[in-house]
Amino acid sequence: MDTSLSRFAPHTYALLRILAGLLFALHGSQKLLGFPGDGEPVPLASLMGLAGVVELLGGLLVALGWFTRLAAFLASGQMAVAFFWKHFPQHPLPLLNGGEPAVLFCFVFLCIAAHGPGI
Repeated sequence: MDTSLSRFAPHTYALLRILAGLLFALHGSQKLLGFPGDGEPVPLASLMGLAGVVELLGGLLVALGWFTRLAAFLASGQMAVAFFWKHFPQHPLPLLNGGEPAVLFCFVFLCIAAHGPGI
């Protein structure tokens, strides 16, 4: 079914990719640099430090459209691990365990990995 809005599909996909990448990168910068916010940076040589590197670099790569499939695939995997390690033990439902962002990032990045950078 072709609609008049389908002509904007490449542009809206690019906006989704860029926005998801930048939001993910902000999570990484918060872990590694304490910014945005006034939190303390985590040690780089820790699991949270590694997560911060994947989030910051992966998010920027996805947003820029460089090595998009690989960066998005790694980011998707990280979010799946984060959900099952941190959120799932509290409760299986993301709504009740605070894991909604992890699940959403996981599947958005999985779709980006499958689709590629687009325009």
